[in-house]
This record gives sequence, C-alpha cells and structure tokens, in this order.
Amino acid sequence: MKTLLLIISIILFACGKTLERPTNQAELNPSFDQSMESSFYDFKLTDLNGKEVDFSEFKGKKLLLVNVASKCGYTKQYAQLQELYAAHGDKIMILGFPANNFGGQEPGSNEEIKAFCDAEFGVTFPMFEKISVKGFDKHPLYRWLSDATQNGWNNEEPSWNFCKYFVNEQGELVKFFPSSVAPLDEEILKLIGA
Repeated sequence: MKTLLLIISIILFACGKTLERPTNQAELNPSFDQSMESSFYDFKLTDLNGKEVDFSEFKGKKLLLVNVASKCGYTKQYAQLQELYAAHGDKIMILGFPANNFGGQEPGSNEEIKAFCDAEFGVTFPMFEKISVKGFDKHPLYRWLSDATQNGWNNEEPSWNFCKYFVNEQGELVKFFPSSVAPLDEEILKLIGA
C-alpha cells in the first residue's frame, strides 16, 4: 500500500509540474500587452487593409464600436450599420471589429471577412482585423470598453455578436447597447443627433 501511495504521489507531483497553469495574462497569451491605455485615443489597431489606425484620428467624432460576425443571426445588421454610416457619416464614425468569440460565427481570415463585407453589404465604414472581445485573450480595446476602472463606468462586455459601444467626441464611453438593439434604433439616432 505504501508503495502504491508513493507511486501515486510521484505521478501527481510530475503531472503537477507539467500541467502548471499560467499565473498571468502574459503567460496565457504571449501577445498580451501589459500596458494599459489611459484613454480611448491611445489605441492603435490594424484595419482589414493592413493599415495601422491611430485612434487619435477620431478625436472630435462620435463613434459606434461594434463586434461583428459573418455567420450570425444578427449579421443582417451590417446593412443597417452601412445605412447609418451612409446617411450620417458626417456625424458618426462606425468601427467594426470581427470576433470569433460567440459560437464560432466569425471563422474566416481577415481577407475572407473583407471580401464578405464588400460583396454582401458594400461596407465602407472602417473594419479592423479580427480580435478577441471576451475571455482571457480579450483585446486591450475591449478591456477598456468593459472595465469601469478604465472607461469610468461600464463593466459590461459583449454578450454576443453585434453589441455596440457609443463613444462621444471627447473619447468618453457613454452607452452600451446589446445585440438586440438595431443600428437605426431611435436611441442611437438621438445620440448622434440625426
């Protein structure tokens, strides 16, 4: 019996060493950036064309940030997002962030996502490279959007595809909308002054 316990202890010890869990985000995700942006305008992300976009370019503009997916029941919202942008692009900038966090509904590459958006909806608003909007590898932008210690009030992260965050002209997060709120909803139109 003692021999069996000794063998089990050795096996557990060995397994414990090889199965040690990472203790922080950097170990979980080597591309994790530990630096925290102090404001919305500190972010820089790459768009679907491979160009780095400095968010300071958005100073003085109202923004609607949306986590999007190509194979979702809400995918038809692309049409309303494009309609909103075409009608009120002088008042609001829409930023799309493809993410595969919900039901594997954005499995495509950045090139496939761009082709889909162009062909199916004629998207002309800025679209960015695929990121994670939830979980241990959540992109720093979405950490900022869903952490009250960073954005000032909101802890709500996307619960599904096509959640929307409204940022005002001063770079302040002012409203979160769940997926069920359509891009042409009265409240969104009121916020942009349409």
